[in-house]
Amino acid sequence: MSENPPLIAAIEAGGTKFVCAIGTGPHDMRDVTRIPTTTPEETLAGVTRFLTMARAKHGPFAAIGIGSFGPIDLDRNSETYGYITSTPKPGWQFTNVVPMLHDRYKVPIAWDTDVNAAVLGEFLWGAGQDTDPLVYITVGTGVGGGVLVNGQLLHGLLHPEIGHLLVPPPQNSSAIQQACHCPFHKSCVEGYVSGTSLASRWGVKADALPPDHPAWEEVADVMAHALMNLTLTLCPKRIILGGGVMSQEHILPLIRGRLHKLNNHYLRVPELGRNLDDFVVAPGLGARSGLLGALALGKYELDRHAGRGADCPA
Repeated sequence: MSENPPLIAAIEAGGTKFVCAIGTGPHDMRDVTRIPTTTPEETLAGVTRFLTMARAKHGPFAAIGIGSFGPIDLDRNSETYGYITSTPKPGWQFTNVVPMLHDRYKVPIAWDTDVNAAVLGEFLWGAGQDTDPLVYITVGTGVGGGVLVNGQLLHGLLHPEIGHLLVPPPQNSSAIQQACHCPFHKSCVEGYVSGTSLASRWGVKADALPPDHPAWEEVADVMAHALMNLTLTLCPKRIILGGGVMSQEHILPLIRGRLHKLNNHYLRVPELGRNLDDFVVAPGLGARSGLLGALALGKYELDRHAGRGADCPA
């Protein structure tokens, strides 16, 4: 008889909310809670309350997996490993996350971006199964992207920052505030199409914009430029678009159409032609991509500590 799989605590640390859970896999999530992202002190106190409660209720968890908004420090040799670093989110710059949780719970902790967690979740259980290379982009409060290549989550100097890819500004924009909303760049993806940027530029929240609003044509154009650049550089076999802004039913067809035009028959592959609907897709896990990916990160970290880390994607 096989042993029961170990319990893993999963944390999807987002700019709007932290989603925390404990379980063993996608079909065994025993407790899930959502904590508004306010101040670091208040938010992380809510996380520790949940983890302590979950441990008392369900028994000890063997590891914690965290997928966090960024930028974050992934260098295990760095003094600020496990910190959120130069984020534009007010009050969260250089916030200690991993060291604090490790001191409290004394278990292995996996640490990566929320979008790298999401691409891992989709690769294992969602719309990216058996698909490599794979890109996941979320468009919500901000814009982020995760990349999986050769079975590994992509890290380098830091981690992918797809939301800050530089793109041409929308032409002949009728937005109330036409400038890019990013505090770091004058013309980047996040500064035009994140939920925060749309509300600032158009004066209306994304979920209140009707399908025929001109904002959506701009969103499609900006996203298509980002996807074209990613396709040319990474040659992914699929790109998954998630997040609240991408949940609008009309937006994926608009993006696919614009991407097809930008390619202009240069890359003569079915994915950018007759199979475009299978190349740019919605998440198979819905809103659970990041949370399940965080749980998967925790599983791999536990294996790494046990000397079974050969298949670890991070």
